[in-house]
Amino acid sequence: MNKYGFIRVASAVPCVALANPVENLNRIETLVEKADDKACDIVLFPELSLSGYTCADLFLNSDLLKASLEALHRLIDFTANLRTTVIVGLPLKLGGNLYDASAVIHGGELLGISVKNFIDRDMCRWFSGASSLKDDTVILFDSLPVPIGANPLFSITSADAPGVRFAIEIGSDAAAVENPGAKAALGGASIIFNPGASVQSAGFYERLVSAVECTSAKYICGYVNAGAGYGESTTDKLYAGTAMIADMGRVISQGKRFTMEDQLIFNDIDCSYIAHHRLVSPSFKCSSLNMQQADSIFVENDQEDEDDKLVRSLNRHPFIPSLCNMEKRCEEIFNTQVMGLVRRMDHTHCKSVAIGISGGLDSTLALLVAAQAFKVLHLDSKGIHAVTMPGFGTTGRTYNNAVKLIESLGCTFREISVKDAVIQHFNDIGHDIENHNVVYENSQARERTQILMDIANQINGMVVGTGDMSELALGWATYNGDHMSMYNPNCSISKTLVQTLVRWRAAGMKDEDTECAAILLDIVDTPISPELTPASEDGQIKQKTEDLVGPYELHDFFLYHLVHNGASVEKIKYLAYQAFIVQAQEMDDEYPLYDEATIDKWLATFTRRFFAQQYKRSCSADGIAVGSVALSPRGGLVMPSDVDSTIWR
Repeated sequence: MNKYGFIRVASAVPCVALANPVENLNRIETLVEKADDKACDIVLFPELSLSGYTCADLFLNSDLLKASLEALHRLIDFTANLRTTVIVGLPLKLGGNLYDASAVIHGGELLGISVKNFIDRDMCRWFSGASSLKDDTVILFDSLPVPIGANPLFSITSADAPGVRFAIEIGSDAAAVENPGAKAALGGASIIFNPGASVQSAGFYERLVSAVECTSAKYICGYVNAGAGYGESTTDKLYAGTAMIADMGRVISQGKRFTMEDQLIFNDIDCSYIAHHRLVSPSFKCSSLNMQQADSIFVENDQEDEDDKLVRSLNRHPFIPSLCNMEKRCEEIFNTQVMGLVRRMDHTHCKSVAIGISGGLDSTLALLVAAQAFKVLHLDSKGIHAVTMPGFGTTGRTYNNAVKLIESLGCTFREISVKDAVIQHFNDIGHDIENHNVVYENSQARERTQILMDIANQINGMVVGTGDMSELALGWATYNGDHMSMYNPNCSISKTLVQTLVRWRAAGMKDEDTECAAILLDIVDTPISPELTPASEDGQIKQKTEDLVGPYELHDFFLYHLVHNGASVEKIKYLAYQAFIVQAQEMDDEYPLYDEATIDKWLATFTRRFFAQQYKRSCSADGIAVGSVALSPRGGLVMPSDVDSTIWR
């Protein structure tokens, strides 16, 4: 377990020597060693893995029970000098009953035993449920008493990280109405381990994946499954061997099925994120109030990780949909934006809107949203008054793209230069036009907003805003300039997602409107700029936003982990190193990598601006949240504008 809250877990599926605990132990020990070599904190083996799951009436044989218990004893000794905690299954006879048990072993000690409570119909011939246990402790091998029951909690601790609780629900216990996993999660378990033996049938695996994802999402936890595999009896059924690791609703690792080889998969579960999301989940907190805090069995793990490299793959662009879901998710996001604007227009009986079009990404997306909203409302697109307002930094490329896009979408085109009005304003306030400072820039932005507001009054309509969430996060907007509108469909869309959505719309238009598609692609390829300072001598964009405040892909990464996951600045830096340096080098040699100094520089810029610019977000325009991160002071980020940001610097 590293200091940032990552627990490395493994799911191991050995081939079974049915009813041969000695051979099974040999295979299990080999996989435990591999897990330990990979710095795994916990490794899970399938249900009844020491004996095999399909022993049938042999479960009642004293020789098999004795051999299984002896194998457990040997495995306990085997772990004496290992860091990895082992969860292994065996049939355990106590008193007059036989139990389907999973033992938790660490550092040469038996720490506790979890017992299956809801016995399958086929297995109740041999096994009793945990409810029949007469005691909550058991003594094995002349050791001290160890806890035993349906729902013991374990807590793994290390010198530089807080304790993390985990629990076990065996096989079909996971499907019970009142299952151990739910109780364990509400009792504080961040990871639930499910040793199982699922029967292979048509469609079964898809249902299992869905169940694991739903469980880990509902309980806001990590979930690890290991199911019996090759070597189990095929007299009537097949056990294909499942290995799966999920984290808060998403499977992050899967093993192979239908294999004759032992397998081990492992990945990192972020327990600090789990703790954060439980903290902000009202349903989880309300349920937890009714749960009595359970005692934990502590697993001391003080071995330091020599290599803090993550196995877990980190998404460098957390706001962008995955390729497999790109079409569906982009359509969903775009339609969400559209219907938000539709509802506002319908409520206000608005038949026309004013929108400033610069030829840049944000105004392009806002215009596309507005055009679709007018279609939904069966309104003439001429009611969209698209206004281009050239200033001192406007280039031919952005101007031409703005004009062509407006004409292509059939909107009412208006061109109003802000130059003369701003020059007059400079004369009024005594500002030297050669001084290209913040006054020079912001005067243009505020003049444009005034024009749009007045046009909206003229047409009895509203101003549709264009600013995106990444700009809001950085405060990269002129207060009461482009910062203000009457409704903003882009307010929870990050800059990287804006690029993706515009590119997606271009792909959708390439057959029906090739000209518009080409315009959109050129806009995506245009350097991001407010164009508030004069262009270069050859008419190219000179003021590039990412040169001034940093790459948006970094800022969006920082924003996601700060707001969505509540990460510390130190952890964000660690994750950025992993995503943009370590993993990027492994995945793509041509990727424009950043070095640590660059990441440090822009992270410092992000945190400084993020906390200093909250006052702009506190009075931002209405606009709906389309994802899990939003900065609206009403339904998104609620934060004082004058917070002391010392600890985040």
